[in-house]
Amino acid sequence: MRTKKWNVEIVITESDRTTQAEARLRGQNAELYVGEGTAHRNRADQDIPHIGDELAVARALNGVSHSLLHEVAAEIETRTGESVHRLRAG
Repeated sequence: MRTKKWNVEIVITESDRTTQAEARLRGQNAELYVGEGTAHRNRADQDIPHIGDELAVARALNGVSHSLLHEVAAEIETRTGESVHRLRAG
């Protein structure tokens, strides 16, 4: 059995009613996948910072997931010579 470790770094920036997150995933061969996410708080909403953090991070991680799936599809197509039509996360 082999164990591999990939690292994700997430940076969250808050400004007024906007929260931005950037997620960076380092892959097995030092590949870098980056995703960005933003959350906006309506003026009428309560100021609950962790909700904006969680939403922005979820969106950033979703971006990383899409980038990684795109990379996997491209590699499968290169190795098999066939088009990949659908890859799903989960």
